[in-house]
Amino acid sequence: MYDLVVVGAGPYGLSIAAHAAAAGLRLRVLGRPMASWRDHMPAGMLLKSEPWASSLSSPTGGHTLAGYCAAHDLTAEHGVPLPLDTFTAYGRWFAERAVPQIDETTVTAVRPDGDDGFRVATDTGELIAARTVVLAVGLPPFAHRPWPLLDLPAELASHSSDHHDLSRFTGRHVTVIGSGQGALETATLLAEQGARAHVVARADRLRWNAPPQPLDRGRLRAARDPHSALGIGWPNWAWSQLPWAVRRLPSPTRVRLAENALAPAGAWWLRERFESAVPLLLHHRLRAAVPHGDGVRLHLTHTEGSTETLDTHHVVAATGFTPDVGRLRLLHPRVRTTLRTIGGSRAPELSPGFESSWPGLFFAGLLTAPSFGPSMRFVHGAAFTAARVVRGVRRRLGDRQGTATIPRPAGATTPAPAGGPVPDAPADEPAV
Repeated sequence: MYDLVVVGAGPYGLSIAAHAAAAGLRLRVLGRPMASWRDHMPAGMLLKSEPWASSLSSPTGGHTLAGYCAAHDLTAEHGVPLPLDTFTAYGRWFAERAVPQIDETTVTAVRPDGDDGFRVATDTGELIAARTVVLAVGLPPFAHRPWPLLDLPAELASHSSDHHDLSRFTGRHVTVIGSGQGALETATLLAEQGARAHVVARADRLRWNAPPQPLDRGRLRAARDPHSALGIGWPNWAWSQLPWAVRRLPSPTRVRLAENALAPAGAWWLRERFESAVPLLLHHRLRAAVPHGDGVRLHLTHTEGSTETLDTHHVVAATGFTPDVGRLRLLHPRVRTTLRTIGGSRAPELSPGFESSWPGLFFAGLLTAPSFGPSMRFVHGAAFTAARVVRGVRRRLGDRQGTATIPRPAGATTPAPAGGPVPDAPADEPAV
C-alpha cells in the first residue's frame, strides 16, 4: 500500500510529488506531465504571470524556471511574457529532475477502501491501494459554460479549454464569449490564424492591466505598491503571501474573494494586438443559442433591454472555471456527495493541511481557492500548497508511514519533522 497517490501531474501535482518524495513517502504519481497546459491551452499563448512567479516548488528551492531558462539560453525576465511552450517544457524538465517516477495513466476512479484508505483505478485496469490521495487535476473538469450553450453539439460550441490548435477555425466566423484574458487572447490568436473572430461581453468596458513597474524601485513606491505574484498593490500582496490568513476569514468572505478578488482583465502586452484585429460587442448578455444553417444563431440582450441576433459558425465560451467538487466524476459518489463544502459554494472545506472532511483525501489547485484565496488559481500557489499538503499527509499517516521503495530525485533532502516550522506561517499557525 502506498502512503500517497498524487492524481495529476501539472504544476501542483508535480510540486507536491517533489516534496513527498523528499519526505520519504511511499509514493505514486499518476498523470501526463503538464497535460492541461499542453492540451487545453492555445498554441501561441503567453503566460500572464511574471516568470519569477511561475516556478514549480521543490523542497530544496532548486529546479526553478529561471534555472531552466538559463540552462537552455531562453529569456525569463520581469516584464517579458513567457511563451506557453517554454513553460510546459520547463514543467516536464522539472518532473524529470524532482519527481522520481510518473505513471502516464488516466485515473478512472477513486473510492474509499474500508477504514484504511482508498483504491485508485486506472485506465490500464490497475487498482492501487493508498492510505492518502491528493487530487490535483487541473482546470479542465471545472470549465464553466453558459447555460444557453449546453445543448449545442461540440461542432457549434465549445469552451476555450477545449482547444490547443486553433487553426481548425481558419476562414470561419468565431464568436468568443467573455472579457478576461482567456477570451481576449483566444480571440486574438484566432484572428492571427485567419479566423474572423468577434468578442461578445456583458461588461461595460474592457479592463487592461498596466505594464509592470520595475522590480528595483524607490522605497516609497515599493512600500505604497508592493510587487507580488498576483500583481501590484497590498491586496494582491496579501492574497499571494498570506493564504493561511485567508483561510481564517469567514466562509462567505472567502468565497467572495475567490470569485471577485481579481477582476477579469487583459494583459498589457495583448492590448494592441487585440484592438487592431478583433471587433467587440459590449453590454450584451447571451440569452439563447440555436443551430442555424451551417452554424449557430446567438440571441443577445443589451443591458438596457434591447435584443439582437448574431450568426456565427462557432461560439467559444471563454467564461472561466468554477470550483465544484461535484464535477469530479472519478471520485466515488459516496465521497463526492458527503464532503463538507464552504458556505454556498461547491468547493470542499479544507483543513490547514488541505485535507477534506473525508480523512486522507486532500485537494490542490482551483478547488482550494475558496479556502486559501485567489493565489490557488496560479502556479505561484503551488509552493504553499506542496509544503502544507505533505505535512498534512504525514500527520494523517502518523506512525503508519511506509518505507520509500523508489529512489528520491538527485539532490533531494528530507524536510523538517511534521511539527517543525512552516514557511510563510506565523508561530500560532498549525504546522500541518
